[in-house]
Amino acid sequence: MGQALGCYQVDQSNVAIKEQFGKFVDVLEPGCHCLPWCFGYQIAGGLSLRVQQLDVKCETKTKDNVFVNVVASVQYRAVADKASDAFYRLTNTREQIQSYVFDVIRASVPKLELDSVFEQKNDIAKSVEQELEKAMSMYGYEIVQTLIVDIEPDVNVKRAMNEINAAARMRLAANEKAEAEKILQIKKAEGEAESKYLSGLGIARQRQAIVDGLRDSVLAFSENVPGTSAKDVMDMVLVTQYFDTMKEIGASSKSSSVFIPHGPGAVRDIAVQIRDGLLQGNAANL
Repeated sequence: MGQALGCYQVDQSNVAIKEQFGKFVDVLEPGCHCLPWCFGYQIAGGLSLRVQQLDVKCETKTKDNVFVNVVASVQYRAVADKASDAFYRLTNTREQIQSYVFDVIRASVPKLELDSVFEQKNDIAKSVEQELEKAMSMYGYEIVQTLIVDIEPDVNVKRAMNEINAAARMRLAANEKAEAEKILQIKKAEGEAESKYLSGLGIARQRQAIVDGLRDSVLAFSENVPGTSAKDVMDMVLVTQYFDTMKEIGASSKSSSVFIPHGPGAVRDIAVQIRDGLLQGNAANL
């Protein structure tokens, strides 16, 4: 009805192309416009000024002969001042942009190895954006931004890369585990050495205390009982200790049975052996 009356409405963020008898006349901005159709005026079409996005998937090969699919996302829009160029000079804007993206990616990626493609994806996106900006500006389009949103190698290559990464992490874990076990072994050895050292000190002090106690007992007994020698005192002490030991073994319900020579001659032999051992130990200490 509006066109029949010669009126036409252009929505916000859009422009319309005005023609007269098929010839371009003007670009109509948002609002209501009078188009007397009887004088040959008509709307050839409309053009959106909103930012549009085009995702382009391009398959190419890297320098180390790995095929990858590179997905580029191009954000673009028509420039209001060049709306006539954007409307008349391009038949299919999306195909034109896609062709330039293919050209730049297939010229850039083959110069790089696979790892470098991932590292330099921003540089690739910048190259695509610069090339598109230079080419599309003459057609009335502005390239807002270009992003490389995905780099997908072949499935077998991706699996191999994951296995390499997993093997490297397993090797690192094995090294860390071996280092931890090494530290545990060192600390355990140090602990055992310290324990044995302290145990040796305890045994040495215990033996020294026994020797000192026996010496004091022999001296005190010799002084209090005239006519006794040190040998007599030692024999008596050893016999007393022998019977005390037998008594303790028999009184304890949890002790194992121990059979040792118990005749008078055997006791004398044990006393001689113990006394000789103590005397040899004292001689060695001196």
